[in-house]
Amino acid sequence: MADLEVHSAELVATSIQPDEAPLLLDELPLFALAAAYARGSSSVQGARELRVKETDRIETVTNALRALGIRIRASDDGFGVRGIPSRPKGGGVDAAGDHRIAMLGAIAGLVSREGVDVEGAEAVAISFPGFFELLDSVTHR
Repeated sequence: MADLEVHSAELVATSIQPDEAPLLLDELPLFALAAAYARGSSSVQGARELRVKETDRIETVTNALRALGIRIRASDDGFGVRGIPSRPKGGGVDAAGDHRIAMLGAIAGLVSREGVDVEGAEAVAISFPGFFELLDSVTHR
């Protein structure tokens, strides 16, 4: 047995280097969202493989987060995010048939002020059929 004590802390910007990015490809869309809340500018380099997933995930993530008011710019092999530790208003995200983008939109909805409508949310079933049920169970107040 052990006691676990958890404290919140401010997120601080970071950079994901080219040797790290290939190990984190599935996590990078959510990294981009978290980076939007960090103090400073975060970046990802070496993630060119994201351009040949179900969608061009670099562009799809960039477009989705820009639609929510997040400052993000795409590069050839990654993206940069300027963190502004405040909650985005919310809005709409087109998952474009990509399960990772659908999950990104749903999680962005949790941290936005007005929620996020995810067009094509059913795409999550590709990799995580119970995603919305689990998300609801851990966020239900």
